[in-house]
Amino acid sequence: MPLKNFLKDELIKLNLHCESYEQVFEVIYEEAFARGYVSESFFEKIKEREATFPTGLDMGTRNVAIPHTDPEYVHEQFIGIITLEKPVLFSLMDDASKTVEVNIIFMLGLNQPHSQLTVLQNLMQVIQDEEGLERILEAKNNEEIYSFFNELAAT
Repeated sequence: MPLKNFLKDELIKLNLHCESYEQVFEVIYEEAFARGYVSESFFEKIKEREATFPTGLDMGTRNVAIPHTDPEYVHEQFIGIITLEKPVLFSLMDDASKTVEVNIIFMLGLNQPHSQLTVLQNLMQVIQDEEGLERILEAKNNEEIYSFFNELAAT
């Protein structure tokens, strides 16, 4: 399934002002919980998982995080896309003792094991595409995000 099929309009937040990754998680949790996408435990569980298994990726100029939690806390699958007004610190995925300033977050709400691997593989293609990350970061509205992911699905 193409990544675009996981996008939810209300979980795309562009140029969001947050002071920490916990605040980002809370914003997305509140939207997702209000719509029945996640369980009440989702917020605590995603924070716990981030503390144990950090998701920050140092991509050079456009750093990314891909936080997620266990499938039982997700009722309806989604990918939240958050760009930040100013970066927040995430611990690095490959070295939790180091942090990276992240300005693009792909929050994953996945509950099907087979889709998780496919989504992660497809998302890694996006993350490794510097031009693509730049387009996401510079998007002014959700339509520009959808346009990017529609083009991706067409290739």
